[in-house]
Amino acid sequence: MRTWRVGTFSMGASLVFLGLFLFLSRFMGFDLVHVMTAWWPLLLIVLGIEILLYLFFSRQEKPILKYDFVSILFVGVLGMVGILFATLSATGIMGKVEEVVAREERSFELPDFSYQMNDSIKRVVLRTTGYQTTIEATDEKEVSMFGTYRTQTANKEKLIKSADDYVYANKKGDTLYVNVKTLPNELGPFYSHQEIASTILIPSGVQLEVIGNGNDITLNPRSLENDWSINGASFIDVKTAENSNLKISAVGVDVVNGKDGAWQVTETGDQNEAIQRNAVYQSGEGNYHINIMNTHSVSLNIQ
Repeated sequence: MRTWRVGTFSMGASLVFLGLFLFLSRFMGFDLVHVMTAWWPLLLIVLGIEILLYLFFSRQEKPILKYDFVSILFVGVLGMVGILFATLSATGIMGKVEEVVAREERSFELPDFSYQMNDSIKRVVLRTTGYQTTIEATDEKEVSMFGTYRTQTANKEKLIKSADDYVYANKKGDTLYVNVKTLPNELGPFYSHQEIASTILIPSGVQLEVIGNGNDITLNPRSLENDWSINGASFIDVKTAENSNLKISAVGVDVVNGKDGAWQVTETGDQNEAIQRNAVYQSGEGNYHINIMNTHSVSLNIQ
């Protein structure tokens, strides 16, 4: 006579139910995570029914349960996997994992930013972030910013909805303070790569102070009519016309690039110290100054 061991029926039923769920999910669009989260309580129901059936059909006056430990172990593993999926789903971790897996890199346009200037504003202080930035002089009477950003997204939804999400402007006295914000991001294992390539237009007659954040900055002074100073950038590329009326001074830089003879370079330091270079370029009478400080590398492009 064949011996009935509790667990064999449960293991078979578990495989049947799991197979049905997975089969139907392909045709009815069920999410695999939701399937694994929802089906595992059936294991307890099936195992409980099997025990009751064994006790009911057993002919012994005091029946003793006999278990198939391999089957019970198999059912337990399936149940633990289901409980793990349910726990991760309840804590929100599973949703984050699904989002990370579905991410793709996409580029979006920055919402245009503009701040109308008036004669009371004599100076602009611009604080940049660690992104690539182009600063250009303009004849317009406004500070404006535009560009693109690249981020990893799962739902193709724009990360930046308005200009307030990435830039903040505040006027104090005769100075306009413009702070560029970093893009919102998540910490830990769900961190995503993000970058911005932006252009900032500054009225040519306004004094400008740029506070860098170790980022690359491109300067296009064009018809500059006031002084600029840039502090704390990693790399600065200055694009200027040959007949401009500029004097560019780079103090304490490590690398100076440009047309031979354009820069007047002096070096400081000895064998025991890192050599630093002070470089000066002048075009025309040099009435308007661009002062560069605390920058690793400076390049000059004469157009």
